[in-house]
Amino acid sequence: MIVMVLSENTSRSDQLGSEHGLSLYIETKKHKILFDTGASGLFAKNADKLGVDLSEVDLAVISHGHYDHGGGIKTFLSINSQAKIYLHQKAFEKHYSNRPGNARTEIGLDEALLPNKRFVFCGERCGIDDELELFSGVKAIRLVPSGNTDLFAKEGSAFIQDDFAHEQNLIINNGNQTLLAAGCAHNGIINIIHRFKEIKGYYPDHVIGGFHLYNRGSKQDEKTEITDEIGKSLLKIPARYYTCHCTGIGPYQRLKAVLGEQIDSLSTGDQLTF
Repeated sequence: MIVMVLSENTSRSDQLGSEHGLSLYIETKKHKILFDTGASGLFAKNADKLGVDLSEVDLAVISHGHYDHGGGIKTFLSINSQAKIYLHQKAFEKHYSNRPGNARTEIGLDEALLPNKRFVFCGERCGIDDELELFSGVKAIRLVPSGNTDLFAKEGSAFIQDDFAHEQNLIINNGNQTLLAAGCAHNGIINIIHRFKEIKGYYPDHVIGGFHLYNRGSKQDEKTEITDEIGKSLLKIPARYYTCHCTGIGPYQRLKAVLGEQIDSLSTGDQLTF
């Protein structure tokens, strides 16, 4: 299995663009997968430079209903004519974020894309085949990112705290290894991993995604005691972590101090082979 970072907040090369967003290309024995599309069409430009033919992708997954993960859907639809795109059934609901000065900005997906026969809307569990499955419905039990308090949904005309029911996670069964891909881990990476174990009966071998330990609206890192506790909890789980996007530089460094070689950061252009 190959995982290539098409778009992320940082880049390994001056030749590859970066943005606040995430997009991964994943190649397995059976599938060529696009996991998230970043905030714009940048992922496609980088894919071309990296030698990834997006027209050959046979399946796409959007992790949740925020623009920085689904902003490039229109671009992907224009490049690829056959791949189904798997989204949570609540992904196109309206989502908002606090910005400096208490301005509330819409950060949802483009509703003009609806309807589309290529969209597959999922509930709490979605089995695709013996290699791929999606799950949501993660309970925010402990060590939940504090930055969530600046993120909202809308109920009628009222803003309500987002419960991230629209967030789904991808499981890839790769022979004798399993990979868990999480877009932003809004309901807490520890809670997501424990839900994975409830479903599968064991822990994933590899975990990739953002851990949402940096609040972009307030430009603040997660509290150090929370980040350290997350690190200690991750250390107890026999998995290898590759984090990126919304984890934040400072929080990643704290996690690295706790987890050592068990964790690494990803940037645009990086490639992993399992």
